[in-house]
Amino acid sequence: MKTFLLLLSSVSLLSGCVTTTPATAVHQPMTVRPEARQAAAPANGSIYNVATARPLFEDRRARLVGDTITINITEKTAAAKKSDTKADRSSDMSLGVPTIAGLPLKSFQGTTLAANSSTAFEGKGENTSSNNFIGTLTVTVIEVYPNGNLLVSGEKQIGLKEGEEFIRFSGVVNPMTITAANTVASTQVADARIEYKANGFLDSAQVMGWLGRFFLSFLPF
Repeated sequence: MKTFLLLLSSVSLLSGCVTTTPATAVHQPMTVRPEARQAAAPANGSIYNVATARPLFEDRRARLVGDTITINITEKTAAAKKSDTKADRSSDMSLGVPTIAGLPLKSFQGTTLAANSSTAFEGKGENTSSNNFIGTLTVTVIEVYPNGNLLVSGEKQIGLKEGEEFIRFSGVVNPMTITAANTVASTQVADARIEYKANGFLDSAQVMGWLGRFFLSFLPF
């Protein structure tokens, strides 16, 4: 028993000392290095470099793996739902036993029976939710689709004395929506996945402990 308690306390101390990165659902990897370009017919010169050269008429919008795009996160959503249900039901019934000569169970003759029932139900429900997420994040092109669309993914990590905050974004960008300043709005990104998470003692205090989750998984009440 003492060995078990000692092991349990050791695990608790280790879990309290180790800072873990919150799990994520955005596309992986978060970043990627640019792909090396194959040397073309023109050779490198004093100014011209094959690996980094782009045509003079071409702007600096992202189009290759490893290029970066600035995402303007402007997510505002609101939803409301309200329902009201009413149901009423009532019924009456009466039964009389007439007096008939020769009818058995004469003690019940002339008896009048009456019954009535009523049922009422009323239910109301209302739900309102809203979301407002505004920020800026620069992501990296991690894949170029055959049709030219760009799969981007990125993360911004902010370290505070109480812990760390993580802003993550991934999605598919149509190059036609990229502005001349190499930016795109989050509302124009397909399959967008946006996360704002944090770690630290403030967030740990709001999470149920693993032992409590264990007992909660099979307790029927």
